[in-house]
Amino acid sequence: MAQDIRHDGIVDSIDGQNVMVRIVQSSACAECQASRICRAAESKVKLVQVFGADTSALHVGQAVTVAGAESLGIKAVAFAFGLPLLLLLTGLITAVAVTGSEKVAAVSALAVLAPYYILLFLLRDRIKRDFQFRIINKL
Repeated sequence: MAQDIRHDGIVDSIDGQNVMVRIVQSSACAECQASRICRAAESKVKLVQVFGADTSALHVGQAVTVAGAESLGIKAVAFAFGLPLLLLLTGLITAVAVTGSEKVAAVSALAVLAPYYILLFLLRDRIKRDFQFRIINKL
C-alpha cells in the first residue's frame, strides 16, 4: 500500500464539491521561543484544492486533514527539476558537439527548456487531474 503525505489545514472556501484548504507549513524550529528574532524559523501558507469532496459535513474555518499519495511528490520533483535538468544537459552537450561554441551551446540549451514549459502549460488541466488531494478525516 502506498504511503500518504498528510497535512493538517483549515477549510478556506467551499465551491460545490471543490474545497480550498489552507495549510501552514512551518520549519521545525518555528515553535522555538526565539523564532521571532531568528531568521531560520519560517512558515509558508499554501492553498490546496480538493476536487470532488463530500462537502455536506464541511464548513469554512473547520480543521481537516488533507492527504495525497507519496508518489505524487516524487512525480512533482521529476516534472519540476529532473526532466528540465536532463533536457538542459542533453541540449548543452548536443549543441557543443554540433557547433563547438560554448556561447551558442548555452543559449541553445536554455532554448530547449521553452518548449518543455510550454508543453507543461498546455497540459496543466491533465496534470491537475493526476495531482489530486483528498480529505481523509475531519478533526
